[in-house]
Amino acid sequence: MPFDPPLNSLGLPKPVAETRVVVAMSGGVDSSVVAAELAAEGYDVVGVTLQLYDHGAALAKKGACCAGRDIHDARRVAEEMGFPHYVLDYESKFRESVIDEFADAYLGGATPVPCIRCNERVKFRDLLETAQDLGADCMATGHYIQRKLGAHGAELHRAADPVRDQSYFLFSTTQDQLDYLRFPLGHLETKADTRALAAKHGLAVADKPDSQDICFVPDGNYAAVIEKLRPGAGEPGEIVDTDGHVLGTHEGVIHYTIGQRRGLGIGGLAEPLYVVKLDPDARRVVVGPKTALATRTVPVREINWLGDAAFDSQREWHLSVKLRSTRPPAPAIIRPLSAHEAEVELLVPEEGVSPGQACVFYDGDGTRVFGGGWIWKGQ
Repeated sequence: MPFDPPLNSLGLPKPVAETRVVVAMSGGVDSSVVAAELAAEGYDVVGVTLQLYDHGAALAKKGACCAGRDIHDARRVAEEMGFPHYVLDYESKFRESVIDEFADAYLGGATPVPCIRCNERVKFRDLLETAQDLGADCMATGHYIQRKLGAHGAELHRAADPVRDQSYFLFSTTQDQLDYLRFPLGHLETKADTRALAAKHGLAVADKPDSQDICFVPDGNYAAVIEKLRPGAGEPGEIVDTDGHVLGTHEGVIHYTIGQRRGLGIGGLAEPLYVVKLDPDARRVVVGPKTALATRTVPVREINWLGDAAFDSQREWHLSVKLRSTRPPAPAIIRPLSAHEAEVELLVPEEGVSPGQACVFYDGDGTRVFGGGWIWKGQ
């Protein structure tokens, strides 16, 4: 009778000491705790940090996920816990896969979410392949999301801490990637629990502040970055109402986002106006009343489906969807048009829906993530 070895804490049928884990280390407290915990358990840990953009510029910048200080912090954790650490130069991959698309999408009037593309194209594609090349049995990250085993295999679930949940940014994780990935922090109730684990291991990053900005966008100034990447992008144009009447001028469509109210540069109006549409080809910013922002039908493409049954036009799905990372999931009907495209009907209209944002699918009031896609055209 064959003997099935017991599963270790990572769900793998191997002794802990013989299980190699590549940990994606950003230099922050979350991934540092993951690496330290696994090393303390006795796993064969290999830490990998990605250098995503010019190292000299990174050293002069604080609060970025892969800046020079963060690389130093990750290396220090590895030295303290006694496992090897490597820094990989992914600058060209990051520019091609994330930054260039971010700039072009913004110029096209969309509101891109580059952190999702980074997870999808750099961390969970290129880095994951590197982990496999290093002979790792799995790759672990510090993301706040849960991987659970269901009747049909590994499932993606929201983190136990709703404040820290990062499922919106990880919807494009494929089934094959999910089989290989591990998220050891997803079950923790609060960020304080993570910092307590860091303190237990004596890590210098235990009190390190969380990064807030997109790593290559200092201080959240998107327009300044676009101007640097695409000189001349800030061409002036007109601000018009929904009937085409000119209300004022602007210094570049890149300075505006759908739903924006403040800083429009037009005063003396009877009611507050919001940006309802961006027309980069005509260099026009279209404004209107708040009611003009309401959207009920959302076209979605590049769908990554994580449900058990096939995603096809033979049925519709009654799920919840999240259109922004800061908003709770809301009930919707998802009608597939193909395996990778759908029309999403919101049961309650939402405001400020913009092309370039993600539409993430959830199991009603449950925690399971059914995947999602990208909103691809305006109202």
